[in-house]
Amino acid sequence: MGTNTKWYRLRWRVVILAAVMVVLSCGYVAWRFYNAVRVRPMGDGPAGPPIASEPFEHKWHDGPVVLIGLGDSITRGLGAAKEHTYFELLLKNDDAVYPDMAGRELSRVFDVREVRNYAQDYTTSLDHIDRQLAKIPTYEPSVRGIIVLTSGGNDLIHDYGRSAPRDGAMYGCTYKQATVWCENLKERLETLLLGLMEKFPGGCDIFLANIYDPTDGVGDPQTVGLPRWRDCVKVLALANCKISELCKTYPNVHLIDIHSEFLGHGIHCDELWRRHYRKDDPHFWFYYNLEDPNRRGFDAIRRLYLQSMIHVFWEQQR
Repeated sequence: MGTNTKWYRLRWRVVILAAVMVVLSCGYVAWRFYNAVRVRPMGDGPAGPPIASEPFEHKWHDGPVVLIGLGDSITRGLGAAKEHTYFELLLKNDDAVYPDMAGRELSRVFDVREVRNYAQDYTTSLDHIDRQLAKIPTYEPSVRGIIVLTSGGNDLIHDYGRSAPRDGAMYGCTYKQATVWCENLKERLETLLLGLMEKFPGGCDIFLANIYDPTDGVGDPQTVGLPRWRDCVKVLALANCKISELCKTYPNVHLIDIHSEFLGHGIHCDELWRRHYRKDDPHFWFYYNLEDPNRRGFDAIRRLYLQSMIHVFWEQQR
């Protein structure tokens, strides 16, 4: 008789191996689905660096000031109630929600004559030039401008890979493509900065934020159901490098490093083995769309802007 094993007499090792593969595959799919839909903990209390009260006991500038917001949905305030967006909190703190920040507000240290927020959702750097800069009037030389600006993030992520990557919508691009497109982004931002300076012949200070990373430096947007982007962390670093170069070029343009502050507060915030895990505050600072901050994220951004403004208007003039 032959010794060939019939098809239905499979060895037990093969059966076990197949079962293990099925279990692992199902587990991986379940893990991916869980990460895509799970609600990450936001936490409570203050977010971001502490802000001292002493600088707010004195005026920072003699003369009228105009406060202007410009840019994308971060400055517009998508992700929180209007009174808890970073732009509104800069001007006036909500003492009931943030008692530790009572009195730490721009309305206390500036003679704010006018407040305008031109920022709009889903806009790119080109939109900020064409649709927002043009709306700003030219002010009298007696007026100083204080401008807060978030621009460039949408140039990277839109339209989330639904079409081929291009300049102004880089999602999915290679690092080689990004070397050209990030230089173009720098040129557009410089056009925007110079245009803003022209609006204020009496001088202005521009506080420009860089771009944060919801993946906490891991570079895995597919974890939350977005298309893979192999070079996303490198492209983001390049774009932030260009923003940093601009801030170093102009003494009245000041970098707000939200990228560093938000690492550890993205989609991997509660994974203690990650490099950027924040033991003191392992919570999620992003809105559900991942583009914008949530309420605590806006608190952190407000504090970063104030921290920079204290350095510019108080520490350097003491």
